[in-house]
Amino acid sequence: MTGTTSEGSDGMERSAGDVMTIEAELRVPVATAQLVRFHFAEPADNLFCHDRYQLDLCLTPRPRNARACFPDRWSPHRFERIGALFMVPPGEAMRARSDDCGQQTSIICQLHPESLRDWFDGELQWDARRLMAGLDIREANIRSLLLRLAEEARNPGIASDVLVELIATQLAIELARYSTALDGEARVRGLAPWRLRLVDERLREESRMPTLAELAALCGLSVRQLTRGFRASRGCSIGEYLESSRVAHARRLLATDQSVKSIAYALGFASPSSFCFAFRRATAETPREFRQRLGRAAH
Repeated sequence: MTGTTSEGSDGMERSAGDVMTIEAELRVPVATAQLVRFHFAEPADNLFCHDRYQLDLCLTPRPRNARACFPDRWSPHRFERIGALFMVPPGEAMRARSDDCGQQTSIICQLHPESLRDWFDGELQWDARRLMAGLDIREANIRSLLLRLAEEARNPGIASDVLVELIATQLAIELARYSTALDGEARVRGLAPWRLRLVDERLREESRMPTLAELAALCGLSVRQLTRGFRASRGCSIGEYLESSRVAHARRLLATDQSVKSIAYALGFASPSSFCFAFRRATAETPREFRQRLGRAAH
């Protein structure tokens, strides 16, 4: 996106066509929480740079193909997917882009780094690997704390400042635990739980089976890293896991009235005969025999 940019109150460069409205704000000594509505008049291309930890939980769908790059750490052409919840550490520049216009509502929590240093005896370290993991944080505890902040921002009650400070303290603790868990995942050389979830979610989609290259890109890894890490995590090769998932998907489709030909192509086979061969090799029966057995069982 081209055009004039300016820095908003959240430390983000914005195009002249972008509008940010702070609908509610809560401030305590250790943190600031804002309920923010963005209106993007054109696809976003914004640069974040904060002096605080910034947690952003999107309460509405993010614009299509929301992605980010840490230009000081990565190649400027490397952009990775942004999840519903992401975090940017203080001092790290992050460029965010998307392919859609429209509106978005987020709860944003800025944690003061001085407080974290006091609580945890020094800075939390965020290397390139941790920054990648911070783009799609799926920890339920962190998400629930941010949702509680959003609720309090909308409807503050008695002793709201005390409650917000307690929530901010819990968020700092959960961030530290998340950082520590990443170290543990690296030591066992398996895939991080969030990466395994991405693989499983993609396999559950009712579409063609993914390639190894597609899954590796989804996880932000090379194909070799993906295959080695997956075996360490699941005890089988990712190829075996994909084949098992494809057979399970085939069984579900064969229970419908779709033709064998359409099922074969939907699953990514080059021809119905190659599908029949693979299905028989995995199950010891042809697709037709499987359907006949289902029919007999139904009667």
